[in-house]
Amino acid sequence: MALPVGIRGICIPVPFLEMRTLCLLVILIGSALGQWDANTAYDRQAMVHLFEWKWTDIADECERYLAPNGFGGVQISPPSEHREVWSPWRPWWERYQPVSYKLTSRSGTESELRDMVMRCNNVGVRIYVDAVINHMGSGDTGYGTAGSYYDASAFSFPGVPFASWDFNVANGKCNSNSGDIESYQDVNQVRNCNLVSLRDLDTSKSYVRSKIVEFMNTLIDIGVAGFRVDACKHMWPGDLGAMFGSLNNLNTAYFPAGSRALIFQEVIDQGGEPITAGEYTPYGRVTEFKYGLRVGEAMNGANKLSYFSNFGEAWGMLADGSALVFVDNHDNQRGHGGGGSIITHESPRLYKMANAFMLAFPYGFARVMSSFDFNHDTDAGPPADGNGNTQSVTINADGTCGGGWVCEHRWRQIKNMIGFRNVAAGQPLSNWWSNGNQQIAFGRGDKAFIAINNDGYTLSETLYTGMPSGEYCNLILGDFDSSSSSCSGPTIHVDGSGNAYFNVDTGDDPVAAIHVSAKVGDSSSSPSNPVNPVNPVDPGSPVGYQRTVIFIKKQTIYGQDLFIRGGIDHNKRSGCTSNADTSACALPISHNIGGTNGQFNAWSSGDDFLDWYGAEGDQSTYQGSTPDGTPLVWTTNNPSNGANVQANGYGYTPLNKWGDHYWMVDVDMDCDQTEGSWFEVKAYLKNGAGWEGDIGQGSCSGSSSGSKPYSSNNHFARCGYLNVFEFGSSSCTMESL
Repeated sequence: MALPVGIRGICIPVPFLEMRTLCLLVILIGSALGQWDANTAYDRQAMVHLFEWKWTDIADECERYLAPNGFGGVQISPPSEHREVWSPWRPWWERYQPVSYKLTSRSGTESELRDMVMRCNNVGVRIYVDAVINHMGSGDTGYGTAGSYYDASAFSFPGVPFASWDFNVANGKCNSNSGDIESYQDVNQVRNCNLVSLRDLDTSKSYVRSKIVEFMNTLIDIGVAGFRVDACKHMWPGDLGAMFGSLNNLNTAYFPAGSRALIFQEVIDQGGEPITAGEYTPYGRVTEFKYGLRVGEAMNGANKLSYFSNFGEAWGMLADGSALVFVDNHDNQRGHGGGGSIITHESPRLYKMANAFMLAFPYGFARVMSSFDFNHDTDAGPPADGNGNTQSVTINADGTCGGGWVCEHRWRQIKNMIGFRNVAAGQPLSNWWSNGNQQIAFGRGDKAFIAINNDGYTLSETLYTGMPSGEYCNLILGDFDSSSSSCSGPTIHVDGSGNAYFNVDTGDDPVAAIHVSAKVGDSSSSPSNPVNPVNPVDPGSPVGYQRTVIFIKKQTIYGQDLFIRGGIDHNKRSGCTSNADTSACALPISHNIGGTNGQFNAWSSGDDFLDWYGAEGDQSTYQGSTPDGTPLVWTTNNPSNGANVQANGYGYTPLNKWGDHYWMVDVDMDCDQTEGSWFEVKAYLKNGAGWEGDIGQGSCSGSSSGSKPYSSNNHFARCGYLNVFEFGSSSCTMESL
């Protein structure tokens, strides 16, 4: 089962007493578990790498495009002061040669960086910094982008300051003749020698670590959500763990108290070397370079898409929760850093298919690329004026980019698949179909469905989607307008049995994709990518104590009773203990159900919190039986039932619109203690199955649904509303009371 603070990768049903013990254990280690969490607003599921963009342009893009279209965040280029290289002329890779940790770079000043982080956070788009901490720059002497002098030949970087004794080669730790890495089969060389003459820092030294941590903490305090850490294969994992463990919690102006920075470590592991990506997963996510290679092989015809139904860990890749996945990146699109069968924007038809697959398939946290055109000059820097100053991104009238900027993230097919991934969040892979070759289709629960045709002939099939009946916008060929529930392109009809006919040709866009938030003519369809404030409390969110009702459908037998536990995830808030009376993750409640039900009256007496910890200290027993949390009562929608909730404490209630076996709790809850009205719930069947299994709740039906504040394997309910769930199911409905 998923505990309020989880042990990553482990989901085990446990009896009540064991759960209490495990909660105590995980509370102690919870602060270290946030390094895998992307910290996105409303659990958005993908980021974009705006490679070499200026800070001012990124701020504008967050506000005008990324937030409205559901992008979770931006990976930015390294913000630290770097060399200015003039031969070749201002190459992209000068950004990866820091000379100090001052925050003035080719992308802008520290003031512009701070403004960008604030503006992006204010519209719910997170910033992830590309942090270069393995090394300093190469070359001889010069001045960096903030004016700092350096002498790389003498290992002197006074802008930090670092001196010769702070570097592995100068300390005699490198065993190669040249001081550079000469053999990738020698672990010591890979981690203690210079990478292509870049001055390799000795990260075992406390002073070096302190300067790196100081740099990263400055960025955290500014408001960034995490880091892509460059060249991690060239650092000892234990050194990285020590530094990451010393980082500050995220800025509470934008993130829940106790949140930790996402860490995703660049480790190029394609097999054949002694250093593996798995060595780094204890410290955060890792870039899964095999992902783009395998997808590229299928798109290029060297493999079959029909084999991809179990793509991910079963293919020798990292675990889902440890992987950062991508089709291409700034290195391998140039043939550097693990190139091979990589698909890039230069093959747009294949590239759209590859990104559609990545954004539809439930594996890893996804990153899409946004490039500039380098015209096969693999050193070329971003579009610049005659003085080497990066030029602003030009936005054309049709929404595409000009001036040498490619902006793949603005392609309709990729932008709309960002929405698909958000809508499908938490839903399992379902209804897989293939023709045995290069045509595939699959769903994500009952929320979304995609068909991809990489064969040389039209995909023409009636397929079971599992989705509700209706007319859906094909988001590859058109855009959905939520204000009018209309589609600018063709639609796909799902019949009452969940079947739909797909006709996907071999043209420029050989993909069809639909999801429940783009249903034509359905006024209940909501945009898949709302613009949401940071750490939001919706404008209409209830405050103070408000009546809150939860129904959970579960057919039981005599002697079985249903309970819930819940509150706020311990990893999302500080001050959470294992005692409901003192825990900041427990939510104060007061029961509203009365009547003559002696069992419920006993178990609800002294139940003053919805919490994760079981029976409270003063919660009463019934005939020697201890409650297993907050008790629910059995209800029906049949007014002819011999009992009713108002008089008898169970039976008929007009709030139940659905049928028998809807267990209910009716409380007044302190909404001020929730996450913008949201809280977690998990059910427990006493004298039965025990804990319900983990679920992946996506978008809910009903007039009062919204976007949950973070990901969880539990139900999410809203304070002040009527919430309807089913035991062990991701289905959910939310209505006003």
